[in-house]
This record gives sequence, C-alpha cells and structure tokens, in this order.
Amino acid sequence: MTSLKAVEQRAKIIAKNNNDLNQCIDKNALPKNIDVSLSEGIVLGFLKQNVRKYFAIFGHGSTDFAEILRIYEEQGVTKTYNFRNEVEMAHAATALRWQYNEVPAVVTSIGPGALQAMAGSLAASSNGVGLYHIYGDETTHGEGYNMQQVPKREQDIYGKITALMSESHVFHTPESIRDAMRKGYLKTKHPYKAGPFYFMLPINTQPKVIKGLNLITLPGRDSLELKNNLNDNQVEAFEKIINKYENIVIKAGGGSVKFSKELTEFSEHLNAPVVLAPGSLGILPDAHENNMHVGGSKGSISGNYAMQNAKLLISIGSRSVCQSDCSGIGYPNAETVININADLSDMMHYNNTLGLNGDIGVILKQLNSALKSKKINRSNTKKNWIEDCRKKKKEWNDFKSRIYQNEVLKDDAFGRDLLTQPAAIKTAVDFSNKNKCVKFFDAGDVQANGFQIAEDNEPSDTYTETGASYMGFSASAILASAIADKPKYPISFTGDGSFMMNPQVLIDAVYLGLKGMVVIFDNRRMAAITGLQYAQYEKEFKTNDGVEVDYVQMANSVKGVKGFFGGYNSKEFNAALEEAYKFDGLSVVHVPVYSGTDELGGMGAYGSWNVGNWCENVQAEYAKQKI
Repeated sequence: MTSLKAVEQRAKIIAKNNNDLNQCIDKNALPKNIDVSLSEGIVLGFLKQNVRKYFAIFGHGSTDFAEILRIYEEQGVTKTYNFRNEVEMAHAATALRWQYNEVPAVVTSIGPGALQAMAGSLAASSNGVGLYHIYGDETTHGEGYNMQQVPKREQDIYGKITALMSESHVFHTPESIRDAMRKGYLKTKHPYKAGPFYFMLPINTQPKVIKGLNLITLPGRDSLELKNNLNDNQVEAFEKIINKYENIVIKAGGGSVKFSKELTEFSEHLNAPVVLAPGSLGILPDAHENNMHVGGSKGSISGNYAMQNAKLLISIGSRSVCQSDCSGIGYPNAETVININADLSDMMHYNNTLGLNGDIGVILKQLNSALKSKKINRSNTKKNWIEDCRKKKKEWNDFKSRIYQNEVLKDDAFGRDLLTQPAAIKTAVDFSNKNKCVKFFDAGDVQANGFQIAEDNEPSDTYTETGASYMGFSASAILASAIADKPKYPISFTGDGSFMMNPQVLIDAVYLGLKGMVVIFDNRRMAAITGLQYAQYEKEFKTNDGVEVDYVQMANSVKGVKGFFGGYNSKEFNAALEEAYKFDGLSVVHVPVYSGTDELGGMGAYGSWNVGNWCENVQAEYAKQKI
C-alpha cells in the first residue's frame, strides 16, 4: 500500500503544473516510473486524457478509490460530484460529454448501484457518447460470496455484463492498467463509434501497488481522426449515379450533426431536399428551403413525402434506425443508395449501395469542391422535384399553424379545457429559442411531438435522446449544466411519466447549484403508448392512472427550488415561463395538457413501424423494397 503522504505530494506537484500530467512528465516534476496503487494509477491515467470530473455514488465497493479522489480534490486537481441516483448520474454524465464535450467518469460501488448506472449508460451507448464508468467489483481471492455480487460461482460476471453493453476491462491484475487505458481511450474518443467504457475495480485490487508504472506509456495525446479522400473511381461513380436520377433525397443521420456547414452546401449544390432524423435537428436552419424537417415513423408531411418519392437515397451518417427509416420501408421507390458513413456495417445497410467510407466532413468537402469547380458535372438540373418537396414543406407548416391555433381542448382526466401538447410545446420552444436556451426532450409523447415542432437553426439547439429513448433522461441531463466549464441555460421538456422516473433533479440541482428549468407536460398518463394503443387496437390499456399530483407543491417542498403553475392557455403559460426564467436556481413549471383521440391534440404520424398489429403489413412491404 502506498502512503497517503506520497499521494498527497504527487497531487500537489500536479496542481502546481496546471493539473497537467503531461507537463509534469515533460518538466521531470514527476519521475516517469512511479509506484502507485491501482486507484491512483487510474486517476493519473485519466489526467493524461484530460478526465478530471467524477460523478459518484460511493459504497463499500469504492472506498479506496474515493480516498484517492478526496486527496486529489483537496489539491484542486480533480473534482467529484455526488448524486442521489445512479441512473440520474449516468444521464448527467452523458450530457456533459454530449453537450459540452467534457469527458467525465461515473463512479459507483458494486452491485445494484453499478447495474443502475449501466442501465443509464444505454443512452450513451445508443447515441455514440464516449465516457467512463467505474464500478466496484467482487474480490479476486474467492474467499466467499461478496455482498452485492451476482450470486453465481463464476468469474467476471459484471465484466461480461458491461462488455455486452459496450466494452469493459476487469482489473483482476492491476498491472494491466496500460492496456485498459488504451482500450478506454480508443472507445471514448472513437471518431465515429464512441461509447461508454467500463472499468471493473475489484475491492481488493484497488489499493494494490503497481511497481514502476511508466506514466509515458499511458495514452492521451494521440489524435484519432479519419482523413482519407475518395479515389477517382469513387468520384466518377458518384457523378454517374447523381446524374441518373432527378428525385434525390438526402437523409441526415445523427452522425452528420458535426458537419452542418458541409451538408448544407452539399444539398445546395445538388438542389436536393434534406430529411432530418430526430437526432439531427438544426443541421440545416429550420427555414432553409431544402430542409424538409424530420422523416420516419412519426415524421412529417414534407419529410416523409421526400423519402417516399425519392429514387436515389443519399444517406449521411445514419444507422437506419427503425423509427428514422420506417422499419426499412421508408424509401419504397428508391432504386439506388449512396451512403456516406465511417462505419462499414452502417454504410452497407441497404442493397444497391455505393459506399463512400470515411470521415463525413472530409468526404463532403471533397464532393462540394468537385461540384463547385464542375469537376463533377450535375447534368440533371430539373427543378420539378425540389419544388414539389417545397410545396409539401409549406403544407406541413400550414398544418402546424392550424394545430397551434386550436390551442385548447376539453380533457376528460382534468374535466376542463387544457392546452394541447403541441400548443404547449410550441410556446415553450419559442420561449427557449428567444432566450437562447438549450432544449432537452424526454422520451415519450413530449419527445415525439417535440422533434416535429422544434424549429432549430443549429444542431446544438436541441438534444433529444432518441437512441435509447430513456424515460427520465432530460430532467437528469440538465444537471450537466451545473458542472460544465461554460454552461448554457437548459430547459428539460418532460412528461409527468418521464419526470417521475427520475425526479432526483429536485434535490441535486440545489446541491450542484444548477440554474435551469424543468417543464412538466402533465396528462396523467404514458400518452405515447396510449396513442399507439388507440392507433392499433382502438382501446387504451393500463397506460394511465388518473392520480392528481401537485408538481408545484412538490417542487416548492425543496428549499432552493421554485415551482410555477403553467396555466390553461398559451398566454398564462408564457407568463409562467418568464417568471420561472428569472429565478436563480431550478424552476419547475407544471402545465396540464390535453390527451385524447381528437386529431387537433397531436402532430400526427406519417410513416410505418414494425410493431404490434402493423408487423405483418410492414414486413410484407419490406420484402418488396429494391434497396
């Protein structure tokens, strides 16, 4: 066991060198080879990767690691934030990396806490967000069952479970730290398939000393980028295909959001409509004439029209997720695909595909340059197709206006007129945009209506966790804005069902000093599934409870949180938002919203989905697809 004095001395040296371990090594402030415990070795390894923020719920399985963090925090090298729920904590950490590009580490004990954090990490895994999870694990000597281990006489159970979710490393042997850090670095910084990386820390190996750990060999300075250009044959094949078709649609997947400028220019060169995925809102400004809005199972009039009538699909950074591509039948007339994607498997999802493999930004810049210089000639310049799509966009905008204007309907559960959810979301979206806030949409009906309503001009305007569609994500995610170096004011758009999955934000927001807002759109049910049940079977079953909850009083019961009632019309709701925004802390706005079968109460659905009693028809159509 290393002495705590030695740990403290190293932490002081690092603090004097701007918390930069690389600087310490370069200046010989620290020896290149040192004897450290596994726990301290991990902290040092993370410093080389600029990981200095820890999200923690400690237990008996993480006390040694916690002690190292205590010492390093006292010297100002690291910062640890404690939470009240592991799922909430995992979501907040995911948001810190996703929104602010700061890589944190989530720390739990062994057992239930680790499993909860891992469940929450599904959001990071599904959305390609790289961060670390560190869980306590059972001891390695086999002296008997550990409390909270999986009760099975088999090694590395937690390591196997986490490896199924993403990638993991079990520290049975502390000296494997170099390999673990390298694998973690590659996963968390992966240029196109990033995700969570899990460290399993057996309780008894955390304090074990690693003799002569070579700090130079720990990764952290390596650039992970794809820089390859297309070859001449690929460029010629691209030119040949685009000139064969007039009806071209560009589908902007979640992987394209970092390349908004390049993709916008690309669509303008081709004069082609762009259809958004729920996770790529704002990649073209909302008012851009080529932006056909979202397309898919929920979709929109204009987005789904462009998908359904295209002969050529240009898919960019998409995984072809079921809801985004209508369970594989979103392009019934498509004959050919050009797929720009760094991932080979995603690139070749469809048949009859010209795959352009590599960094999306590099490829789009090359194609844009060739289109601009006429190295690639666009001979098919008819405008009938794009004009038809723009007419459908006007039809979609007219439809939305009609829905918003009819802002209230009589609700059975509340027994009175309430704002429709679209009208309420539109009011909150406009407020958020006016005040340059960042929107987080939670899973469910709020999310489904939200990505149809959001009118974004930048991809960073909205974060909608459609990868895992994890209920409770948004209210937890806004906590990242209390921890980020350069925070922006966040607003969580959540339903009553999603909010009650993870209401711990009410307490942790005060503890962490968050200034932000949660808007609860309350219809006393899981409205997304109620709507699905009515659409498929014309009957609702066990998706509502009718329990009356005073969310304003709930919020006000926590000192430092202020609750506001959102009222029954858009004027009252907007006034509540204005007052909530002025509060110096967490504001909670409770707005009751209509739920029912009236078509004016929702934004509609325009695509297909392979669920329930639709499966037979969808699968029959899937067999007919040309791609």
